[in-house]
Amino acid sequence: MQPTKIHDAVATEFGQVNEYIMSQLTSDIPLIEQIGYYIISNGGKRIRPLLVLLAANAHHKLDEKQQHQAIQMATIIEFIHTSTLLHDDVVDESDMRRGKKTANEEWGNAPSVLVGDFLYSRAFQIMVDVGSMQCMEILAKTTNVIAEGEVQQLINCGDPDTSEESYLKVIQYKTAKLFEGALLCGAVIAKANTEQQEALRLYGMYVGTAFQLIDDVMDYTSTAEEMGKSVGDDLAEGKPTLPLIYTMQHGTPDAIERVRQAILTGGLEQLDTIIKDVQSCGAIEYTQEKAQQQVDLAISAISELPESDYKSALITLAQSSVKRRV
Repeated sequence: MQPTKIHDAVATEFGQVNEYIMSQLTSDIPLIEQIGYYIISNGGKRIRPLLVLLAANAHHKLDEKQQHQAIQMATIIEFIHTSTLLHDDVVDESDMRRGKKTANEEWGNAPSVLVGDFLYSRAFQIMVDVGSMQCMEILAKTTNVIAEGEVQQLINCGDPDTSEESYLKVIQYKTAKLFEGALLCGAVIAKANTEQQEALRLYGMYVGTAFQLIDDVMDYTSTAEEMGKSVGDDLAEGKPTLPLIYTMQHGTPDAIERVRQAILTGGLEQLDTIIKDVQSCGAIEYTQEKAQQQVDLAISAISELPESDYKSALITLAQSSVKRRV
């Protein structure tokens, strides 16, 4: 990523988002604030809130009310994203995220799930204050689809016969859908026309898909320090991601059997060998190529938006999504 260049177009508003996020973590229950501050302030690029701001400003200068609504919507998106992370870490039994202990590792599963619920409900409280029924409808559908994607991923875990099509559907549901929602709500707040809204929605779907594809590549190409989580997490959970699916289609017979057994049983007993299997059969390059295709589609989708620093930032962000350390 190139955070400075991408954030420059909305640097002031982005700072206001961070302030508003912290102001909305207040609770009479100290543990809620403690866990909320821990997870919200624990690094992260805030890509999804950034997308709200860029989408909202990509059409014309916002009035004061619209600018505040964009800041609120960016906060809503960050709270929804963070709540899904809290829940995911419990489901996946993860112990590290962004280079620090997960909330469930630090406080236990029950508090993590409940604080995730708090962030979800706080997001919808802010949404009522925004007062956009269209945004409410978008995010109601978005959160429902994300939940469906998480359940489908759970079903796919341990299934070595998961198809590439099924895998792509999961990541479009569980990851790309929130990117879509972020951009679409930003466009709605700015009162963009129907064509512009659809262009930004498509951009979100494609970039969100590319982000997840590269995340799945990094599980086999990066260190724990670079990823901020344990190497081989997906394999340990028996998740059939695209690098593994490709390896089972194009690897050696031994590689195919190793990957198949790893997905069936989970665990990291043969992690080093499987990493070599994935890297040697072309799976990394194939997945990267798929991600680049998504980025190209994203940039094409917003080609008709008016030229501006905000559009340039969206293009740069899309291009950067496939250039992360892999």
